[in-house]
Amino acid sequence: MAILNVLDWLITLLGFCVVAYQAAYVLVSFFAKPEAFPDAPMDKRYAVLISARNESAVIGNLIGDLQSQSYPHDLLDIWIVADNCTDNTADIARSMGCNVVERFNQEQIGKGYALSYLLDNMADQGRASQYDAFFVFDADNRLDHHYVEEMNKAFQSGFKVLTSYRNSVNLNENWVSSGTALWFLRESRFVNSSRMVIGSSCHVAGTGFMFSREIMERNNGWKFHLLTEDMEFTMDCVLHGDRIGYCGSAILYDEQPTSFRQSWRQRVRWSKGYLQVFRYYGAAMIRHGIQERDFSSLDLTLLVCPFMVLTALRLALGALFAALGFVSWSSQLGAVSGWGMGVVVSMLTMMLLAAMTVIAERDKIRASNKELFAYCLSFPIFALSYVVISFQAIFAKPEWKPIVHKG
Repeated sequence: MAILNVLDWLITLLGFCVVAYQAAYVLVSFFAKPEAFPDAPMDKRYAVLISARNESAVIGNLIGDLQSQSYPHDLLDIWIVADNCTDNTADIARSMGCNVVERFNQEQIGKGYALSYLLDNMADQGRASQYDAFFVFDADNRLDHHYVEEMNKAFQSGFKVLTSYRNSVNLNENWVSSGTALWFLRESRFVNSSRMVIGSSCHVAGTGFMFSREIMERNNGWKFHLLTEDMEFTMDCVLHGDRIGYCGSAILYDEQPTSFRQSWRQRVRWSKGYLQVFRYYGAAMIRHGIQERDFSSLDLTLLVCPFMVLTALRLALGALFAALGFVSWSSQLGAVSGWGMGVVVSMLTMMLLAAMTVIAERDKIRASNKELFAYCLSFPIFALSYVVISFQAIFAKPEWKPIVHKG
């Protein structure tokens, strides 16, 4: 049937495009010199926005890192939205000199709504307009001593939106935490760094990013509330012609889930969020990419492209047509067998990517060589679990749920 051939061709073409440009990014990363930003005066005023829900175990660590930055303390204000907290997160933040806004709303759940509430509150106080830009962190983050200083250099070089290098505090805890940690390290080293070299736009990944007052005023605060509000924000920026920059010298440490169940739940939410973003922004991004000849639009559209939806549709139609006698079962089993070989190749590729990430970033990874060897072997299992996760996300209705952090 022609429709099956078209779907086979489309899935193959999209898959080839993803592999091709990701491979190109790896080559660029190894052979091109990362972009460095010139020194800049430390005279801009920044607000740090932190959404925290029952984060009393870790919030003090991040506040301490912010208050001990090499950047002038009097130009860095910390704003925390204690979002539906039932612990003493708000009291800890107040005792450490932070601006605290408490929010209690069980209907609108999620980080996007919390950030909207916080920025609206700051605007009502007449405080939002006094800042040059805004940082966004998660409560469990830790920061290098020069983080803000380095981001300030990139900001003053002309970028309105910036993301940073994302490392992890617990990569070596188990194979689950290492899987997510290596995934983000790979994005920093082989994706965002290469995008900077070729002049493409990077993407924001949840935490460790900043945006200018101009962006905040254009959006009238924070207007992004999908399950992956970070990718929604990224798409909106690209459609407005903003190039998102990457500052590899600004290092953030994130705490990754150590329970496979928590990791699974988190990634189902991410996958569902990507489907939402593609639904609302996909057509506009493709149109923008073609009309403006903007590679960033096509690159980021491929990032959220619903491959699993296309694959599920192809399998369902193949089974239906075979049952009706339009095609043979053997031809459909042959197609599935071919995809099985693709899975094997993908596992080997994932293992190679993990190994290259470890080799390239070895001096920044807190783990023994023995642990890293084991995590490279387990990384394909972690990565390929996305196949099932992506399928589940098609039908799931995930809700935002907090992840318990240890600190």
